[in-house]
Amino acid sequence: MKYSKATNYALHTMFFLAMDTKNKLIGVQELAERQKVSPTYLSKTLTKLVKEGMINSTPGANGGYSLSQNWEDISFLNIIHAIEGKSALFDCYLDSHSECVIKKVMLSTEEKMEEELKNQRISDFIYL
Repeated sequence: MKYSKATNYALHTMFFLAMDTKNKLIGVQELAERQKVSPTYLSKTLTKLVKEGMINSTPGANGGYSLSQNWEDISFLNIIHAIEGKSALFDCYLDSHSECVIKKVMLSTEEKMEEELKNQRISDFIYL
């Protein structure tokens, strides 16, 4: 299984914003430079995080991004779902009337992984 680059950038963006203890605004250019990615590409990822209420966007010359007020409750899974969506990682293409043992195994494993990601928060790593 492989997550998209956008998920990688979203997780790192949340980490960089959380590391800023003054909660000042950080511009897309600075966030993009830290991750060595195009500001245009990163903007699309940031838009998804804003839409999900994980970060705030302040427009203007002195604008930028900051974490939402409830950022400490945001899990890795929340961030992944904001970027990747919530669909299952595995689909069984067998006849829908038959039992798919492989799908049961895959979904069970996915549920365990999601439970672990739900228990991990960016905030858990800020105060180490």
